[in-house]
Amino acid sequence: MSDAARSAALEVLVAVREQDAYTNLLLPAVLRRHGLTGRDAGLVTELVSGTVRRQGTYDAVLTACVDRPLRRVSPDVLDVLRLGTHQLLAMRVPSHAAISTSVDLARDAAGRGAGGLVNAVLRRVAERDLEDWLAEVAPSRDEGSDRHDAVVHSHPAWVVAELRRAVGAEEVEALLAADNAPPRVTLVARPGLATRDELPGEPTRLSPHGVLLDGGDPGAVPAVAEGRAGVQDEGSQLVALALAGADLDGEDRHWADWCAGPGGKSALLAALAAERGAALLAVERAHHRAGLVRRNLATSPASYLVVTGDGTRPPVAPGSLDRVLVDAPCSGLGALRRRPEARWRRSKSDIRGLVPLQRRLLDGAIDSTRPGGLVLYATCSPALPETSGVVSKVLEQRDDVELVDLRPVLAQVPDCEGPLEGTLQLWPHRHGTDAMFMALLRRRLG
Repeated sequence: MSDAARSAALEVLVAVREQDAYTNLLLPAVLRRHGLTGRDAGLVTELVSGTVRRQGTYDAVLTACVDRPLRRVSPDVLDVLRLGTHQLLAMRVPSHAAISTSVDLARDAAGRGAGGLVNAVLRRVAERDLEDWLAEVAPSRDEGSDRHDAVVHSHPAWVVAELRRAVGAEEVEALLAADNAPPRVTLVARPGLATRDELPGEPTRLSPHGVLLDGGDPGAVPAVAEGRAGVQDEGSQLVALALAGADLDGEDRHWADWCAGPGGKSALLAALAAERGAALLAVERAHHRAGLVRRNLATSPASYLVVTGDGTRPPVAPGSLDRVLVDAPCSGLGALRRRPEARWRRSKSDIRGLVPLQRRLLDGAIDSTRPGGLVLYATCSPALPETSGVVSKVLEQRDDVELVDLRPVLAQVPDCEGPLEGTLQLWPHRHGTDAMFMALLRRRLG
């Protein structure tokens, strides 16, 4: 492994900490700047993603090896320690190489004294393998499964508790392990623009438009570079397919994506709408994200309009839409395998703050849908307050909407029963997708 790869990895870790950057968005630019390709690029990706994913575990190990609370360790030095710990406990890097290069990184970042600290601490880390360290630093199950699993599987304890409530105690460890497995890149061939036969890779199991990329830069795939295909998780593809595939009586010309940014679902929805002669309205509150939606829709075969607007204050006439997707802002607990840093940025209070917004967005979409029209509510989170909690409350407070059974619409998806009868819940450990929740509602006639 080159020193340049380690330097690039540390640069990304610092940006993730200081600028709230996302690793998957930042990595390509850093790799280009350092001129890293092929094997070195793959090593940087593993160093960064693995270190961020296992931060909770590594911090528990480092706490046992550092002579002071971790909060009193310089953040730059702590980044180096985590990076070195990942090499020692999870990668086939010789101990002497992991330690000596980490010492050099620490000296460059924080001076000679920092190098001495890193040398001493990582030598202690190297005395045991990961299994032995977990046996020492993980709380026993007698002290609470959430705290034990938080250390062993590197998730905050409150996240473990939310996921346990959603998936059940029997499966939570499998789910947590799946969150720590690097996902393959999934492409979508947008109907009318591309076929998946022209995309390199293995066809997805559940979406008829998806391909699991063999490797390399997805931007180098011609159909992706030309906007005829895109990078999109299979679960996200199924959300668009669920709305498009549901039976609808009467007019079917006006579709909408209520929280459209950055535009991946909008692009697939627009392609599906074009096959029926329907038009798509894409609503996005943030101006810069609306720009991303326009970029994603630039090659669309459908008529479309992108509006910078607020779905809680609908920018359309009441009762004017036929199909609406509400992919609501959420905690993102269903996408932790793709965005590992999100687990360390979210708090339980975030969910409490998001739920009222989710309800208002769903209410606004229902108000904008004609009698007999359909609204698909989706979140990339399985947390019950954001899923069944939101849908149940809206159904309780409104007598003009009913829940529609989604299972026949996505009959090809096994073992996906949601927390409310007729809703669907995807899981990384069962389906290999993000943990997308879906509920289909119909505006009552009359």
